[in-house]
Amino acid sequence: MTHGETTAQDGPDAAAAQDTRHAATGSPAGPHGYSGRKDQHLKRLRRIEGQVRGLQRMVEEDVYCIDILTQVSAGTKALQAFALQLLEEHLGHCVADAAAKGGPEADAKVAEATAAIARLLRA
Repeated sequence: MTHGETTAQDGPDAAAAQDTRHAATGSPAGPHGYSGRKDQHLKRLRRIEGQVRGLQRMVEEDVYCIDILTQVSAGTKALQAFALQLLEEHLGHCVADAAAKGGPEADAKVAEATAAIARLLRA
């Protein structure tokens, strides 16, 4: 079964749940490209959070500026790597699924991914 499909055993509410959308973004609610690796992503984000807290400690302890900047660079690279992994999963799952279905949703997903890539390049 692929993303967005329901079976008879899922029950009548399953199809309705597939059509729900996040109010803030208009994106579909439910399984996303990253869902299969959610635990790994959360672990990675917690590690990045630890890096940011380490930066706070460094400032509190009056650590040398260049040493703090080195750690800022490491945190930035970690966030960029996370973003690229998430983008790859989005393209491989959400965009590919929409493209297989065709129509205006496919065009919208490609435009959405293009805008996300542009934001990453500006960062």
